[in-house]
Amino acid sequence: MKNCLLVPPIEIFKAAEILIKAAEEHHIGNHSEVKKKLTLVNDNKIRDWTESLWGKDGIYYQLQKKLGTPSTVDPKSRDPKRMPNKNLERELIERDGHFCRFCGIPVVRKEIRTLLNHQYPLELPWGKTNSDQHAAFQAMWLQFDHIIPHARGGKTTLENMIIACAPCNYGRMNFLLEEIDLELSKRQSPSIPNWTGLEELIP
Repeated sequence: MKNCLLVPPIEIFKAAEILIKAAEEHHIGNHSEVKKKLTLVNDNKIRDWTESLWGKDGIYYQLQKKLGTPSTVDPKSRDPKRMPNKNLERELIERDGHFCRFCGIPVVRKEIRTLLNHQYPLELPWGKTNSDQHAAFQAMWLQFDHIIPHARGGKTTLENMIIACAPCNYGRMNFLLEEIDLELSKRQSPSIPNWTGLEELIP
């Protein structure tokens, strides 16, 4: 059994350390330095890892070819609450931290990314296609993932949900963990001890 679909590159962890410094520079109004750091972590090595998981030739599509498309339950039988409410989101982050429960990379909520995108649109692009999105923030995009996928009858509850990065979430899609020999880790030991998901940027 493995605990992640694809080992993340060291560049993601280095990017998080740089982003911590970028947040510090943002607080003191040193916007030119923030721009430099955001540009620096828009790294193709990170993008390549993400594409290997959810791209057109990524792991999910390889799994589909090997195992077939996972069966799903009738939409009428699914939990009507697909996404967690704000209280459940807070509980999930409090329990799991700002780290993916599969690969362990640091993650950032979309609200933080949107805030930075509005202030630094050229340095943190967020277009409609993968290639038009900032590599680090795309890989580190915090997702509220169902352990038993929602489409397969999984409930939107604290017990059936985890914090995951977007590549791990989309790389697994609707496969059950046991179908792809994936084992869920307990809360990850923080790979970056002072990582807060850049939550300090919220006014």
